[in-house]
Amino acid sequence: MTTKTFSQSALAGTVLVGLAVAALVGGCMESFAFGPGEKKPLTKDKRMEWWRDARFGLFVHWGLYAVPAGTYKGKRIDGIGEWIQHRAQIPVSEYEKFADAFNPLGFDADEWVRLVKKAGMKYIVITSKHHDGFCLWDSAVTEWDIMDATPFKRDILAELAKACKKHKIKLCFYHSIMDWHHPDAQAPFYPNYNDGSRSNPNFDRYVETYMKPQLAELLEKYGPLGVLWFDGEWIKDWTEPQGKALYAWLREIQPDLIINNRVGKGRKGMEGLNKSDDDYAGDFGTPEQQIPATGLPGVDWETCMTMNDTWGFKAYDDNWKSSEDLIQKLADIASKGGNFLLNVGPTPEGLIPRPSVQRLEAMGEWMAVNSESIQGTTASPIGLPEWGRCTAKDNKLYLHVFDWPSDGRLEVELPGADIRKAYVLADRKKKPLPVVCDDDKVVVSLPGEAPDAINSVIVLAMNKK
Repeated sequence: MTTKTFSQSALAGTVLVGLAVAALVGGCMESFAFGPGEKKPLTKDKRMEWWRDARFGLFVHWGLYAVPAGTYKGKRIDGIGEWIQHRAQIPVSEYEKFADAFNPLGFDADEWVRLVKKAGMKYIVITSKHHDGFCLWDSAVTEWDIMDATPFKRDILAELAKACKKHKIKLCFYHSIMDWHHPDAQAPFYPNYNDGSRSNPNFDRYVETYMKPQLAELLEKYGPLGVLWFDGEWIKDWTEPQGKALYAWLREIQPDLIINNRVGKGRKGMEGLNKSDDDYAGDFGTPEQQIPATGLPGVDWETCMTMNDTWGFKAYDDNWKSSEDLIQKLADIASKGGNFLLNVGPTPEGLIPRPSVQRLEAMGEWMAVNSESIQGTTASPIGLPEWGRCTAKDNKLYLHVFDWPSDGRLEVELPGADIRKAYVLADRKKKPLPVVCDDDKVVVSLPGEAPDAINSVIVLAMNKK
């Protein structure tokens, strides 16, 4: 079926469907009310527990923008791949034609999720709808979705939900507040869909009869979800009070849901993080393409990052980060108390690019030996040592040694240490390493050669106090 732009009659139908779904969800909300003697809602710490323990997840940016793959009318378009509609100033009616070519017969949800698990990741966040408004699920609210607008006619999110349940991976959805396709949102702003100075007088109608019913579908049809990960919140028509209201509404539907700070005005994950929960919407910050120099103490946060220079697939972007760099970034982020959400941009055929697979496999090999030093850990109590990083869990310190000392002496600033044992994490026999303690530091005598050239982990097991 060829997708059409919203006509007045189609828009009226969308409003009616939206109102019907909203009414249905309103009824569902009542089932989550807590009566006398019933279980109380989870505390924030309890809700966040699995996410804090996970430390490592996969971000997936996938949609119609994979079809042009960074090129429009024979010209390579600057910028990130998923923004091609805006960057190339493509009219909605022209952009819709990409749907006819989106037939990802190579997509295998089980294969994707097995790769996630093999990499040592615990959750996957996929773009249910990016800024172009196209939906990767069978939505009752629109025909601008995978089932109605493409020849593929398979519900991608349903297949991922099934695979995630099978492999015990948390399923999470990215969702854009901004929408370049909907006439009540940013579509009329063409050719500058991202014009932050403009306002659509019908935006509230978009929220109530389109965005909220779609979010309800995602929670009801594919949940329970681990995270709803919002973006596109910088538009003029979206405010912090709207974000707080949406946050509360969503958690009435699913009380244990985790929601990022971009549900409000938390652009790039840094703004507002010093505010109290009463002042600020969202559960965690989302620094993008950066790792905070000293972390964000006292705040849950997650660095999202690409492997190359784009989120969505661009056929000619070969500026890949090395496996070594990514493994050390994972340790760096964990040592500062954060999570690492690492992105892949699948091809229009539904395949994760081979360079991405190779890097995930390399990280998985390292995690197969060293995941104990990442998952369930907390931030370093010894700062950022010159030789690498440090994570902590229970009565253990995990020393991530990036630069193996040539003299075999690993010095750790650890005043008053009471060490029971030191050993190489990769050593299954946990053969003790010689340790000398004085008042200010610990010196561990290491083997002559690093067990892992990228990141060797030394465990300091402390006596319980």
